[in-house]
Amino acid sequence: MVTLLIGKKGTGKTKKLIALANEAVAASSGNVVVIEKGLKLTYDITHKARLVDTEQYCVEGYDMLYGFLSGICACDYDVTDILVDSTFKICPTAIDGLEDFTKKLQDLSETSNTNIVLLISADESEIPESINAVCQKV
Repeated sequence: MVTLLIGKKGTGKTKKLIALANEAVAASSGNVVVIEKGLKLTYDITHKARLVDTEQYCVEGYDMLYGFLSGICACDYDVTDILVDSTFKICPTAIDGLEDFTKKLQDLSETSNTNIVLLISADESEIPESINAVCQKV
């Protein structure tokens, strides 16, 4: 399942993502991965989650992020949850490309049996309606 955490800057999305990550670690019998741009969540996310900085791997754009997430799922069959902070900072084209990206992620999520959460910094009205059929919103 793909879940979108949507809201404008300053609405508490990152705090909610941190809570979701820590809850996932507590409930998961596998591994939880948190993807971020920069190392700002180091002290907020439990050490039991794998924290990955996209800058360290030069990940930028939807295609690279999709390949990166696919690689994580391919190399570790025990990944139950992947949470992505600051999706639009990693993918600067923002809304453009989000629809195709979420469709591909839904397929990846089903194939790998992994829950994927994306933090989206935008107003809900900016998100295309077609994404509602593919993704759950928090």
